[in-house]
Amino acid sequence: MTTAEYLETPETVQPRELVYGELHVADAPTVTHQRLVGRLFKALDEHVGLHKLGEVLLSPIDVILDGPKALVVQPDLVFVSAARATIIDDRIWGAPDLAVEILSPWPRVGRTEERVALFAKYGVRECWLVNQVTRRVEVVRFDGGSAGDRTVHGWHEPIVSYVLPAFRATLGSIGGW
Repeated sequence: MTTAEYLETPETVQPRELVYGELHVADAPTVTHQRLVGRLFKALDEHVGLHKLGEVLLSPIDVILDGPKALVVQPDLVFVSAARATIIDDRIWGAPDLAVEILSPWPRVGRTEERVALFAKYGVRECWLVNQVTRRVEVVRFDGGSAGDRTVHGWHEPIVSYVLPAFRATLGSIGGW
């Protein structure tokens, strides 16, 4: 399937992605997953809005990383800085500054390290991998097309972000699940 064909399909809230021309469709996420997405969205959106840093969007939202190669992903949350707001139109046409993935006990679309590699390759600056089981956030900073520094933040440890340096919430302060 091409990106143009993908974009012509009917709008849906069912998670789906186009990975190098292959359509991947996932089951709906669990309630726990969606609670966490909502709470993280609220915390990030409040922080980003207060400081006028850009925009936070939640899935399902198409992020077209490579139109010609038919690569469209749907991270759980994305942050696009004000300086790069022009990539937001009917969809996100390029790499967001931050992609947040809530890791379900059973992966829904693709393998985590494959997704991290795609984010790195296509210019995402940072990715948060939020593990529902261990209640930790792994912050992956990308450097030159590959994963660079990785830091892990526990339930009561502030999430330290290179992209959002003043954001210091903890998973515990964002709310339990």
